[in-house]
Amino acid sequence: MPALSSIERPDADQLAALRAELSRVQSVRGPVGAFGLGALDDRLADHGLDGAALHEIAAGSATLSDDAAATLFAAGIAARFANRPGSTVLWALSRFDLYAPGLEQVGLGPDRILYAQGRKDSEVLTLAEDGLRDGSLACVVAEVKTADQTVTRRLQLAASDGRTPMLLYRRHRSRDRCPFSDPSSAKTRWRIRCLSSAPLPFLGVGRARWSVELVRQRGGNPFSLELEACDDTGCLNLPAAIANRAVAPVGAASRAA
Repeated sequence: MPALSSIERPDADQLAALRAELSRVQSVRGPVGAFGLGALDDRLADHGLDGAALHEIAAGSATLSDDAAATLFAAGIAARFANRPGSTVLWALSRFDLYAPGLEQVGLGPDRILYAQGRKDSEVLTLAEDGLRDGSLACVVAEVKTADQTVTRRLQLAASDGRTPMLLYRRHRSRDRCPFSDPSSAKTRWRIRCLSSAPLPFLGVGRARWSVELVRQRGGNPFSLELEACDDTGCLNLPAAIANRAVAPVGAASRAA
């Protein structure tokens, strides 16, 4: 190993080139979509979701309850990106099984969504990529069962070019196969599970709770939180009883996902 004194230091021109490249990379980053919740934003490398990047979401299991939670998690993120008047979200899918009143309850009303339906995953992904490159949308959401690393790299580049956030909802293909078993170019990967709601002092169902797990993020660490589901503005919240509880680390299996 060479001595420190013998290591060549970059000259002024090289330093200037490095600074220019760093500035170019930083300028590609889109507006950050903050969750508005310190327990999440403070643990994200960008203090929110990069608005010019690909982000992946999956349900914790193939159950309908987890599928609904993951869908509403994505809808809440899209609603926050589309919080300006006239903003539109493109939602591309091959099977139209969305429940519009549920989306509206998390802040994504019918006046903010443009639906696009393809016959298969490849068509859905093409619709999403075209929407990203257009650059006029507040957010693009696509639901697919398969997307290899080449596809996710294309989506990441399209999100960067169009400076538009891309939410890829990877739906379960079977009860045994994890949607995150394939490599991806996504900047973040999220896994959402349903939890029991808080008991009420009277008959009824309390506000839904989710396990929100950041499986992987570029430039940061994974973590897991128990949160109250999105409200009518798409915002999550810490349950009052655990507001001061430490964040639970994710397991080794999650880190490898």
